[in-house]
Amino acid sequence: MIQRIAQLPDKQSFFLFGPRQTGKSSLIQSRFGTTAWTVSLLHTEDYTRYAKNPGQYRLDVAEKVGKGTSCFILDEVQRIPELLNEVHALLEQFPACQFIMLGSSARKLMRGGANLLGGRAVRRFLFPFTRQELGDAFRLDDALRFGTLPPLTDLSDTDKQDVLRAYSDTYLREEIQMEGLVRNLGGFYRFLEVAASASGELLNFTNIARECQLQARSVLSYYEILEDTLIGFRLLPWLKSERKRMVAHPKFYFFDTGVTNAVNRRLSEPPDSRLYGRLFEQYLILEAYRHIQYSAPETRLFFWRTNTGTEVDLLFEKHGRLTGAFEFKSTHEVGGDDFSGLRAFRNDNPNVPLTVVYRGLHPYETNGIRVIPWQLFLTDYCTAA
Repeated sequence: MIQRIAQLPDKQSFFLFGPRQTGKSSLIQSRFGTTAWTVSLLHTEDYTRYAKNPGQYRLDVAEKVGKGTSCFILDEVQRIPELLNEVHALLEQFPACQFIMLGSSARKLMRGGANLLGGRAVRRFLFPFTRQELGDAFRLDDALRFGTLPPLTDLSDTDKQDVLRAYSDTYLREEIQMEGLVRNLGGFYRFLEVAASASGELLNFTNIARECQLQARSVLSYYEILEDTLIGFRLLPWLKSERKRMVAHPKFYFFDTGVTNAVNRRLSEPPDSRLYGRLFEQYLILEAYRHIQYSAPETRLFFWRTNTGTEVDLLFEKHGRLTGAFEFKSTHEVGGDDFSGLRAFRNDNPNVPLTVVYRGLHPYETNGIRVIPWQLFLTDYCTAA
């Protein structure tokens, strides 16, 4: 079994959020399942029992506590948010007990006024496999084409395509429909394809709305749904003013390169050079994002762009200070224009370390800019962010 690097509390209660098929249930069962009592709200009998009477969960847990159980797992908790009121009461009644709540969507909890236990439970997240977790089994080209969802491990290319198509065609649509998050499903499906094709680009809600034949406010709400169901995240532009940063155009990245390709119907053939470059950038940004979420440091990610279009792919910021600027190039050699964005950035930020990440084999420095292989970015920068 592949060891996950997510740090989970040993005794404190916690939420574990993550997209479907990232291995939440498997991880929790491997670490806590031998001594815990598990309720999965994906099971019809469990869902029906507690949907009719959420208070029954408190009675059932109290009985288990009386028999010596102290750890309780509640899977797909977003399906019955009212159960969190019962968990709250149980934490006060049995403070020595640990409650572990898993969910693939935080929307109903965070936007529906659900009881998030008032600090009595911390939040953790789980993502597809990182390169560190896969170790010697990791292959960059496979990761860019198929992503790193756990169910794909050891499958043939054909089987990987089948799993990812099912994820795109069934799960992404079923998840939205099951949650009752949108009324215009046809419009949302059109939006999903456009959003995947624009993954990593600046968000322009008006242009996307026009392409999807939707209103701009609908597009805005659909992006919020993707974030709340953990299908992707926004990368904000770096501006010295926090207020201006919040209104500037962000970028949006889907949570997995394989899912991005599946929605875009680009699985059957390896990506061409242009698409390869975009996926290379997306994957490295996803890896940085995952490591930061796992290690929970006070680091944030941004990108930088001028009004003339000059850009730097990724910035690390900690305690209000930029600690690194990175440009990603999927070529084996770099030079000339590959450094233009970082040079422009240096004019306004002379003290920030500058780095180009490429597919070459050797690290070196030129004109104050560090050039490193992508493997070094993952081991020396992402894990130490």
